[in-house]
Amino acid sequence: MTTAETRLAQTGAPASAPPDSSSGPKIAALATGFVMATLDVTIVNVAGATLQERLGATLTQLTWVVDGYILTFASLLMLAGGLANWLGAKRVYMGGMGLFLLASLGCALANTPELLIAARMLQGAGAALFMPSSLSLLVFSFPEKRRRTKMLGLWSAIVATSSGVGPTLGGLMVGSLGWQSVFLLNLPIGVIGMLMTRRFIAAPEARGDRPAPFGHLVWIVTLAAVSFALIEAPQLGWAATPVVVSYAVALVAAAVLVRRERSSDKLVMPWTLFRHPGFSGANLVGFFFNFAFFGTIFMLGLFFQHAQGASPFVAGLELIPITVLSPVANVVYSKISERYANGPLLTVFLLIAGVCSLGLTAISASTPYWIIAVGIGVACLGSGIVSPGMTAAMVDSAGPEHANVAGSVLNANRQIGSLVGIAVVGVVLHATPDWSRGASVSFVLVGVAYLLGAGCAWRLVAHSERRTEAAAAPAPART
Repeated sequence: MTTAETRLAQTGAPASAPPDSSSGPKIAALATGFVMATLDVTIVNVAGATLQERLGATLTQLTWVVDGYILTFASLLMLAGGLANWLGAKRVYMGGMGLFLLASLGCALANTPELLIAARMLQGAGAALFMPSSLSLLVFSFPEKRRRTKMLGLWSAIVATSSGVGPTLGGLMVGSLGWQSVFLLNLPIGVIGMLMTRRFIAAPEARGDRPAPFGHLVWIVTLAAVSFALIEAPQLGWAATPVVVSYAVALVAAAVLVRRERSSDKLVMPWTLFRHPGFSGANLVGFFFNFAFFGTIFMLGLFFQHAQGASPFVAGLELIPITVLSPVANVVYSKISERYANGPLLTVFLLIAGVCSLGLTAISASTPYWIIAVGIGVACLGSGIVSPGMTAAMVDSAGPEHANVAGSVLNANRQIGSLVGIAVVGVVLHATPDWSRGASVSFVLVGVAYLLGAGCAWRLVAHSERRTEAAAAPAPART
């Protein structure tokens, strides 16, 4: 029995679903929020050197511009998943989109690094609201499993295209229209997305209890303290009083959170889902993948401009391998996902990304561009399979009934991976004597992260799929 047949046997779903003329508008509407959220992680990276020049931002402040967004994004995702259950996914999705648009306008109007960081953190809060709701609404809009798998692949391809296009588009826009344009771009996209959602997306019935605010507050404090330590320590010193205080706050908050989770019936994290190895594996893959992918983009945007003297426009063009190959691989995934299980796909393509990244550890200011382009291009060809693959593995293991919360967990882990990856790369760039050495060490960390993700995919996701397939196989006939 093939993987596709096994999946159908488990769900009892028919081999095909009736055509739905609204599928395209539904996918477009639900991808809009995710497009803006991922676009704003990557598009700002190429604007970094310009922000340092025009706003006088330090490297630490530049790290906060990127990581401040991811911090509020990651820390509020679990709360947003609970709100989607309680208030309704469509209502939370629309509210998050509106907040994100207002914050984007605030980013464009900011005239100091501090104001930009504050607006970026507000952006992250808006993105956290609509991100898990987007996945939940997609699962609700396409209840038939086989069709849903195909739509997940297409949805992830649209999202990955925006993520891949981000660096190049950011460079082109900063070079020709100014850094504010990367935020103003969200306004027309968001308005169109809200109108399409209102028109084409049905509202699932709200279910679930009110989220527990104290638990989520402790979770936010824990992440914020860890982020402060990683980002500020290179500048203030690892033993500086504010940094030491942040260590203590992180440890105390984490201990309070663990104690609360063990004694409360309203959990911040759905720990029972982690008993499924496929779910745990998808989340670990998400962490390591985002650590590597977004750490790479953050570093390369600065390396091309500072080490090799490229303008934002040229740096954007030099990141075209990420722009082109990652989305192509996502489309390929939608074609091969019914033939091959997610576990082996994730394992193989994470290995490819890891090997290519380690191959770039000899990078320097004099390295020919074509070598860098081939390395990051093939790595992104591999990583382009990973994003839809981990999402499909998560949905398969958690089930449609847990889509809100499971989507929140996966995206929270992915954003924490981005947060830590960018912060760690920032630490490396602070600590190394020049940009070439910093890029070399960064590629070592990125390669190791991809390889760790491959190990989790094989040991947990693939193993879980083999067990599920064996359980669904018919028993041998008795003679």
